[in-house]
Amino acid sequence: MNEAAGDPFARYKLGEVIGASEWTRITQPMIDQFGALTLDPDPMHINPAWARANGPFGGTIAFGFLTVSMLTHFLHNAMGEDSSRPRPHAGFYLNYGFNRLRLVTPVPADSRLRGHFTLLERRQDAKGRYVSSIAVELQVEGADRPALVAEWLAMWVPADTKLN
Repeated sequence: MNEAAGDPFARYKLGEVIGASEWTRITQPMIDQFGALTLDPDPMHINPAWARANGPFGGTIAFGFLTVSMLTHFLHNAMGEDSSRPRPHAGFYLNYGFNRLRLVTPVPADSRLRGHFTLLERRQDAKGRYVSSIAVELQVEGADRPALVAEWLAMWVPADTKLN
C-alpha cells in the first residue's frame, strides 16, 4: 500500500486551493459554552450587557481561541468530508501546530465565518509521517479584514508508523 494512502492532502498539488467552507454562525451560546469549558468568565465575551456598556466592540466577541478551535470544522467542510464518519485504517491525522497564527479582526457574536484553505507544503519526515502546511484565512462576513490568518500544520501518520 502507498504510504500516503488515506492522506486527504496527498490529492492536492502544492499551492492548490483546497477549498472554502460554508458559512457558520458563531452564536452567543457557543461563546458562553466555550467560556464555561475553558473556565474563562471574561465579560467581554460572555456578558452582552457589560460588553455593550464597557467593551471596545459594541457587544460581545468570540474568544480568539474559539475562533482557532473552529479550524478543524471549517477544513472538513471545505474538503467535503464528514469528520464523524469512520476512517479507513490507513492512518490518522494529528494537529501539529502552527508556523504562524494571527487573530486579525474580532468576531462579533452572531456573525458568520468561513474558512479558505490552500496547501503550501507537504513533506515526509524521517519517521515516515507526512507534514502538511496549510494556509488558512477565516473570513468574517461583511468585514474588510479576516478574523484569522495562519499557516497550520497537520501530520498524517500512516497506520504502521510509530509516533515517537
